[in-house]
Amino acid sequence: MDDKSYKEYLEHITTFIFDVDGVLTDGTVTIMTNGDMLRRMNIKDGYALKTAKDAGFNICIISGGSNLGVQKRLEGLGITDIYLGAHNKIEQYNDYLETNDISADQVLYMGDDIPDIPVMKLVGLATCPQDAVPEVKAVSKYISHRHGGKGAVRDIIEQVMKVQDKWDGNFDAKYD
Repeated sequence: MDDKSYKEYLEHITTFIFDVDGVLTDGTVTIMTNGDMLRRMNIKDGYALKTAKDAGFNICIISGGSNLGVQKRLEGLGITDIYLGAHNKIEQYNDYLETNDISADQVLYMGDDIPDIPVMKLVGLATCPQDAVPEVKAVSKYISHRHGGKGAVRDIIEQVMKVQDKWDGNFDAKYD
């Protein structure tokens, strides 16, 4: 890891890539009697995702989990680049960057657990929620003061958008 402050990277970010479980959710699931697994997402994180998308940022989701409810929620926010069931995240990451002509230094990735580390080592700005595992914290340039599913995504999106003068708090964006 270099000695630059994470804030020095914010002005170059064009692309956000997020894991789901433990980042967009608190990492817990409620298991129903029929086997369905329910997850909870923070509405403020959703607002930030929608706002960033509407402002022209690239938003990509790469998750090892696979849940139709998660996919529908993200699609409802306007996110179309969703890779669920991704057990080798580097493959989806490389495909996404190549397809969209994005360089690694423009990418902010937020992950929380061991499967995120290989991608985190490749991006311009590796970040994580406060409750990420120690190994992820060790490779992160920024550790949010918020936990996964509790505003960590909003925290980092808002910081990037403020540095780039794209966050003014007076949005007319509609979101669910």
